[in-house]
Amino acid sequence: MSEPYNDKSTSKVRCVALLSGGLDSTLAVKMMKDMGVEVKALAIKTPFCDFDCGKGCGFRVKEVADTLGVELKTVYLGEEYIEMLKNPKYGYGSGMNPCIDCRAMMYRLAKEYMEECNADFIVTGEVLNQRPMSQNLRALRIIERESNLEGKVLRPLSAKHLKPTEPEVKGLIRRDMLLDIKGRSRKVQMELARQLGLDAPNAGGGCLLTDKQFARRVKDLLDHVSNPTLNDVELLKVGRHFRLSSNAKLVVGRNKDENELIQTLMQDGDLLLEPRDVKGPKALLRCSDGKVLDEDLALAASIVCRYSDADGPCIIIVSDGITTKEIKSEPIIDTMLESYRI
Repeated sequence: MSEPYNDKSTSKVRCVALLSGGLDSTLAVKMMKDMGVEVKALAIKTPFCDFDCGKGCGFRVKEVADTLGVELKTVYLGEEYIEMLKNPKYGYGSGMNPCIDCRAMMYRLAKEYMEECNADFIVTGEVLNQRPMSQNLRALRIIERESNLEGKVLRPLSAKHLKPTEPEVKGLIRRDMLLDIKGRSRKVQMELARQLGLDAPNAGGGCLLTDKQFARRVKDLLDHVSNPTLNDVELLKVGRHFRLSSNAKLVVGRNKDENELIQTLMQDGDLLLEPRDVKGPKALLRCSDGKVLDEDLALAASIVCRYSDADGPCIIIVSDGITTKEIKSEPIIDTMLESYRI
């Protein structure tokens, strides 16, 4: 792969590469670069990205793009992603992960960018059978069909296990320079990264929707809120969650940082609860119709009291952001507490 190659004599071969910043997509871009292909990288973020690089997935992708010397465009899928999540055409995986529908959305964005920059094809780091829902042969065909990209998606790491794509048939890319990796092991990719002189990055992060505990929170949200917002999604990522009633949910901070974040996520109609005279958490009480019932507030106060340093009853301060009031509460017993936990 050290000698550049393409047969497109009249103009530069150009591709759009979906870049996550992880190992596989990094290798795919590097392979294209070594073949003399001009690469336009596209990073797509969703509300459920969980990239663990310590500085956020945006930082990691930019760092990789800079290292590879490719231009990077970043797109954020927000409310439209949540809308898709309510009822994905091809269902969910082991959690609440709509992998096929998710990839189709990303492919459609890649197609738009491909047409915008007059690129010849799309490149991804997908490896056949690495992910059970979205990287099997059936799923790959569905995703291409749903995004009107049949034959235009090159997966250089697994290409020799797949039908030749348009860029291969047209002579833009040599098939003998592509690879035949498949399965969940990353040993081949790690060795390839070493050969190509790349610092092998972590996997390209993960999706929170595959986490079973987080998936339960998502399902609870979709079951009780008809039109969830990005704020609702951000709230899912913090604290302990309790379903008090069909209308009310309580989120309780676990540390100082979460207490502060919970407070920043407070919206009109929410109530913020915290103990008055002892150390304890801040908690957000959110009702789907904006109307807080007395029994929900009393239950929320008892949970906040339970997580405070109080040995018994305590005073809970309740604020709507403008006015405050105080209520005396007994800590809920643990056996009852667990029945409300999401």
